[in-house]
Amino acid sequence: MASARLGRSIKRAPLGFGTKVSLVFFLGLAFVVTWWTFSSPSASAVSSQRSSFDDIEALPATPAPRKGKEHSRKKAHQKKPPDSLPKNENLKRTAVGSKNDKKEKEKKKGGGGEIEQVAAAKNETSKPEGQQEEEESEEKVDVEGLEEVTDSETATDEDMEEGVDVNAEDDAGEDNLKNRSKKKKKLGPLFDPKARYTWKLCSGKTGHNYIPCVDMEGGHRHHERSCPRTPITCLVSLPKDYKPPEAWPERESKIWFKNLAHPKLSEAIKTQSWLNLSGDYLFIPSEESEFKGGAQHYVSSIEEMVPDIEWGKNIRVVLDIGCTGAGLGAVLLKKDVVTLSLGLMSDQTDMAQLALERGIPAVVGNLRSKRLPFPSSVFDAIHCGECGIPWHSNGGRLLLEINRVLRPGGYFITSTKHGDIDAEEGMTALMSSVCWNILAHKADEVSETNIRIYQRPTSNDVYDIRATKEPPFCRENENQDVAWYTPVKACLHKVAAAIEQRGTDWPEEWPKRLETFPEWLADSEDKLTKDHEHWKAIIDKSYLAGLGIDWSNIRNVMDMKAIYGGFAAALASQKVWVMNIVPVHAPNTLPIIFERGLLGIYHDWCEPFSTYPRSYDLLHADHLFSRLKNRCKQPIVIVVEMDRILRPGGWVIIRDKLEIMNPLETILRSLHWDIRMTYGKDKEGLLCAQKTTWRP
Repeated sequence: MASARLGRSIKRAPLGFGTKVSLVFFLGLAFVVTWWTFSSPSASAVSSQRSSFDDIEALPATPAPRKGKEHSRKKAHQKKPPDSLPKNENLKRTAVGSKNDKKEKEKKKGGGGEIEQVAAAKNETSKPEGQQEEEESEEKVDVEGLEEVTDSETATDEDMEEGVDVNAEDDAGEDNLKNRSKKKKKLGPLFDPKARYTWKLCSGKTGHNYIPCVDMEGGHRHHERSCPRTPITCLVSLPKDYKPPEAWPERESKIWFKNLAHPKLSEAIKTQSWLNLSGDYLFIPSEESEFKGGAQHYVSSIEEMVPDIEWGKNIRVVLDIGCTGAGLGAVLLKKDVVTLSLGLMSDQTDMAQLALERGIPAVVGNLRSKRLPFPSSVFDAIHCGECGIPWHSNGGRLLLEINRVLRPGGYFITSTKHGDIDAEEGMTALMSSVCWNILAHKADEVSETNIRIYQRPTSNDVYDIRATKEPPFCRENENQDVAWYTPVKACLHKVAAAIEQRGTDWPEEWPKRLETFPEWLADSEDKLTKDHEHWKAIIDKSYLAGLGIDWSNIRNVMDMKAIYGGFAAALASQKVWVMNIVPVHAPNTLPIIFERGLLGIYHDWCEPFSTYPRSYDLLHADHLFSRLKNRCKQPIVIVVEMDRILRPGGWVIIRDKLEIMNPLETILRSLHWDIRMTYGKDKEGLLCAQKTTWRP
């Protein structure tokens, strides 16, 4: 009891003033030490604004000047953020970490490449020695179309970010769109500001011809498109003694063989008379092709059989299944017809690569159990010359896919070797079941082939007289445009009936169809007209003259995020062709692009594109990266894919938000690309760069 009373008396004893001051001092000191130990300064910022324009042409003036800021190397010093790195450190991006994390490294590996995330043991940030701050020099320039996105353009971009996913069987409901919108707000920067990029070459036997979603280890190929589970972050090697292609039109018939040297292509050269290897060059005479007698004779035979096929007027967009050299596409190109050659994955001779090297449109794919990555009713004609596809097998499922993508009233042209009676009988029965009309049949003695030309019905009335109901009709509410990893269905799609539906009318003749919009686009005509004028001004006043690009060396062009095809339409007068990519998560505007007489395809940029390395001379990406935060786990794979499909000496033009452009420039510099120009204004930026021959 006595000890308890003593304890209570001690607790009640008041503290002296000195004791209180000492206690407060020690508590404050402990807080400061704790805060200093666990805190760290903000990560160093990397300024990626271009510091020189001495090596490019001056930008042209425009009727309505748009002024911006340009850094110039003429000044000895540049104004930089307090934490910016010196210019010679542009291959590294290092974040400052805590003292306890001095030795920690986290490595993220995929496909042979490496991305390192490093924490440095610095707890204060200092400027490089001798760095001074001066007033930033300003030089007024005019860059067309670099103003901040207007309200209408913002609305379009928002649609692109949340848009209809053509990969889905059913359209997303309101709840899903709301959830996606909420998730979008929580996302951080597209590229990790702490990442430092180092690169490795891809391994494997495929070497410099590697197509990630087509090729397997060991030199074999998938039967269907199948992408690696681990994102590809390695770089594809270059062929030995690589050379840029000849300028157009020389490249159509003269190819530096080492650019695509392949054992099986070498074997084909020995047996194909139209492939002439002379020294280091492969020559393809214009009068010869994979068709005996020449492709010109073959095309003329088709015109004689069906005079209504007016190449370059009535017929503008053609799909050639089974690329055997692109002879058909080369001849039709002279008639203002754009022919997309579909190189089948089973083709080990790499003829699609040969077509692309020649400057003729081609893509690698397959026609088996999955739909082709195109919308419904878009091709004016489809050709299959000895492509070896068994159309009549499996209930005619593959022909039903052709029925889906062929325009009502469009032509299906096939040719087979003489004597293939089983195939001919099977095709006759199948065509009768889908009510396709055979317009002409000819046994051509020169080409030694049987040529048949069919036409898809333009009305549903013809289906009423079918003897049987096989194949059955597809559901009326089924979305025919869903085409990304979508199984081919054994059902027949009807023809659009209402005038406001797409496919009821044939497009205007080329080139009028480029700027003439049918009834089903009446509500969008104003948008399309403004989009066309917008891109025409940008290309005429900036791209063609202001970026230092020699367009005489540009032939194969890709618009990585096309909307209405305005970029491609504005380049129609140039000697180029444009592959318009409509991302699978975007609104389905690809039918509009085809309606205008242009080429396009669906694609998900979180995966590699189905083409050979070094396929394109120029890539254009308008706000592509800022719209992929909802899609890709590692956005760096998009840059890696751009490096794969762009040839050395090729160009990229990127337009996006400045917050994306700065780290993106650092990544391109780590790839040793030449940054030819950067420009920024009102949170919007433009970057023009050229790929080099550097490989790690």
